[in-house]
Amino acid sequence: MRDKAAPGTDAEDRRQQTLFKAGALQTAILNSANFSSIATDERGVIQIFNVGAERMLGYAAAEVINRVTPADISDPLELLLRAQALSAELATPIAPGFEALVFKARRGIEDVYELTYLRKDGSRQPAVVSVTALQDAADAIIGYLLIGTDNTARLQVEAERKRLDDVLKDSHLELKRAKVAAEQANEAKSDFLSSMSHELRSPLNAILGFAQLMESGTPPPTLGQRDSIEQILQAGWYLLALINEILDLALIESGKLSLSPEPVSLAEVLADCQAMIEPQAQTSGIRLVFPLLDGPWLVRADRTRVKQVLVNLLSNAIKYNRVGGRVDLRCSVPAEGRIRISLQDTGEGLSPDKLAQLFQPFNRLGQEGGAQEGTGIGLVVSKRLVELMGGVIGVESTVGVGSIFWIELAASAALQLPAEAPRPLPDTPTTPPPGMVQRTLLCVEDNPANLLLVERLIARRPDIQLISARDGRSGVEMARALVPDLILMDINLPGIGGLTALRILAQDPATAHIPVIALSANAMPRDIEKGLQAGFFRYLTKPIKVDEFMATLDLAFEHAQATSPLSQQQQRQAHDAA
Repeated sequence: MRDKAAPGTDAEDRRQQTLFKAGALQTAILNSANFSSIATDERGVIQIFNVGAERMLGYAAAEVINRVTPADISDPLELLLRAQALSAELATPIAPGFEALVFKARRGIEDVYELTYLRKDGSRQPAVVSVTALQDAADAIIGYLLIGTDNTARLQVEAERKRLDDVLKDSHLELKRAKVAAEQANEAKSDFLSSMSHELRSPLNAILGFAQLMESGTPPPTLGQRDSIEQILQAGWYLLALINEILDLALIESGKLSLSPEPVSLAEVLADCQAMIEPQAQTSGIRLVFPLLDGPWLVRADRTRVKQVLVNLLSNAIKYNRVGGRVDLRCSVPAEGRIRISLQDTGEGLSPDKLAQLFQPFNRLGQEGGAQEGTGIGLVVSKRLVELMGGVIGVESTVGVGSIFWIELAASAALQLPAEAPRPLPDTPTTPPPGMVQRTLLCVEDNPANLLLVERLIARRPDIQLISARDGRSGVEMARALVPDLILMDINLPGIGGLTALRILAQDPATAHIPVIALSANAMPRDIEKGLQAGFFRYLTKPIKVDEFMATLDLAFEHAQATSPLSQQQQRQAHDAA
């Protein structure tokens, strides 16, 4: 007779799988040579010293682990000066040494600074160091993570640095939670990813925002400057795409991804996708052929996620195509109540063994044949999104001929109203016509770089006057005193946060009518949903997309004009007169 499975066997299997995954991730980090990754215990003693740190500093890991702190291999004069500066800034005595390196991180303050390491051979190694406090399930600090990059190579390795930071933090969290149920582990991972998304989007906002300003500035940049700006934008948007993919995969795995199924017009979605992907196709010399649909061709799905899946498939079809190749899209009805969208490329095709590996996470097929960027999780995310929408994804491929990727979704009979397209915005400032009324925008933002970016953007709009506040309480006071036409509000503010400030403004009759737009690095779907439910007019995430930002301001100003107490009074007077 077969023995019955012992209680808890499934939970134990999941725990072992979690431990195995965490161990594999940690091994990948330790074997990476692109970043100096140094992790310490709570006292500052080095516990992890990866290959990148060995290469940068000349020490073998065995020479520093459980022996020294990062302060022992840093310039002592710089540590002294940093301790003095922090003591003056924070009005508290801070001792030079390891305390000066992690003082802000210990208190949850974002801390990135320049530091000079002392190599084993006595030479000096300038680096940019990001410090993060590592916490257990009870929020107690169990150590610190110092990610270092060579200043001269920082931009080239930014994406790898982010991946390593995520993997190492995730590895620590998973190891600490390996003995608890899978649901609790997923909850912890979601919280971590939300925090990492915010921390990464804040610096990305400055990088991409100012790069867009330079790209469209007056006078226009030189040819050499434009090439450099394009490299910055390309790398920045790529890094943001990686962040979004990793967050999507984590949300799907934890079962917390929210979808909004509705009747979606494939005609509209494909038009949007064509506009988004055409520049990539033109750059690669690939011809795109989209179908001319005889009607909306409605499917039941989440509009944003359908677009995400199709853009991912189109991007792959372009990246892995032949020079001068083409991509053909077709829509068909393979069975009653189903609609199929097929993408046929003229690439090299995939062998049967590679097809079997196609939807495995972090397995980027074909990377040995070129320098295409990617994490290998885009198709995994696409497959799971399609399945969550009740659909199916598949692929057919012939080596030397090409591949056909397709998705099938349920057809819908309901009609969806087309979404309003944002109006094109000028790239350069315009002179306001005589008699133009200047509207007032209050920006509540504590990050100097983000505030400067908003100031530069608004400088291109002579019809908008910008005023600013550096914390939530000051923002509320300024709104009450000046009654601006529109408020742009960060979520994470000193004193009172953006959500609290919004609630105070909404309860005050003098400010309740003012539209408030959230502009935040909190970009998880639950953050956006929470913000909209709280009453924000719109919720924009960092990094800023200039066109979207300007279009949202215009929409909010129109709403403010239509709903202001003065406007409503004028409408009543006009109605009474009639």
